[in-house]
Amino acid sequence: MDWRDKLNSLKSELPEGEDIPEVQQPQKVQKKEMLRVELDKRNGKPATIISGFEGTDDELKDLAKTLKVKCSSGGSSRDGEILIQGDFRKKVADILLELGYKVKRIM
Repeated sequence: MDWRDKLNSLKSELPEGEDIPEVQQPQKVQKKEMLRVELDKRNGKPATIISGFEGTDDELKDLAKTLKVKCSSGGSSRDGEILIQGDFRKKVADILLELGYKVKRIM
């Protein structure tokens, strides 16, 4: 008797599972503020700047961390502004729209 046979014999002894209700996903709420996504040069290198954020410093840091992780890039956040290293305007705009923010892309 191998391990598969042992597991199958134990399977019949398990109690029946309960029905677990599905958890509903919260609806995306449109945020009030209009975030500006633009490209800037810092020390000769491209940087994506997200400005116009209205919220606490903790919320700003959380949003910055989310953007940095999804863009696989470094960056910083301070004074209502997020800096992402590299040209990620389109990707950042798509992520912010997905999160429910209004976005204005500046070319």
